Amino acid sequence: MTQKKTAVITGSSSGIGLGIARGLARAGMNIVLNGIEPEEQIEPIRHAIEAEYGVKSRYDRANLMDPAGVRALMAGADERFGSVDVLVNNAGIQFVSPVEDFPDDKWQAILNLNLSAAFYATKAAVPGMKARGWGRIINIASAHGLVASPFKSAYVAAKHGLVGFTKTIALETAEHGITVNAICPGYVLTPLVEKQIPDTAKARGISEAEVIRDVLLAAQPTRKFVTVEELAALAVFLTTEAAASITGTALPVDGGWTAH
Repeated sequence: MTQKKTAVITGSSSGIGLGIARGLARAGMNIVLNGIEPEEQIEPIRHAIEAEYGVKSRYDRANLMDPAGVRALMAGADERFGSVDVLVNNAGIQFVSPVEDFPDDKWQAILNLNLSAAFYATKAAVPGMKARGWGRIINIASAHGLVASPFKSAYVAAKHGLVGFTKTIALETAEHGITVNAICPGYVLTPLVEKQIPDTAKARGISEAEVIRDVLLAAQPTRKFVTVEELAALAVFLTTEAAASITGTALPVDGGWTAH
């Protein structure tokens, strides 16, 4: 009997990360969830995934701001399941402010979680993937990894960095059966986006309704939020053999935003 593949998805206790985790579980992979919520809050979600898809799962509250925490997350997954075959670097935070008022600690935190954590997790995953001659690394970047918006200097810098990181690791691993790609979503109505609506309203001096209509969805010609299910489907496809020659790419799922 072939051993199931194992996927680690950072920042997967809700939103995009949890949607991707469910998609990979549906595809038959054991999954490692990660987040900051108490374990008892995630246990019902974890058990439901196991029952529905017939896979095994683990929840790890590793601190991704700490390199040692990321290494422990990856080592724990390898110890529990015997391999890390798929790594989805999804964890992220956002803060909206004019650059002259941007807090130093917010800048550092955004770079640490949105970019450095992906570096530490990838560094830990690649040796095992090389040894097995197979691996999939999927970085959840953003349309802001391809274009910019005002008042998001740290987030835009981190996501542009993540796209560049994706290309570099794709080149380093191309001959080892490993693919490395970035998914660049437009606006998805997740807790992360919901939290930045009032901040954007304050920064721009407009109402929250105007932020949704004139700032967020104005960027997307479809005038629709991207769905978590769409992103999960693409992530699952990137893990298949049909996607074996797709590597080093930044794939927009943004309702036409970056076509401007």
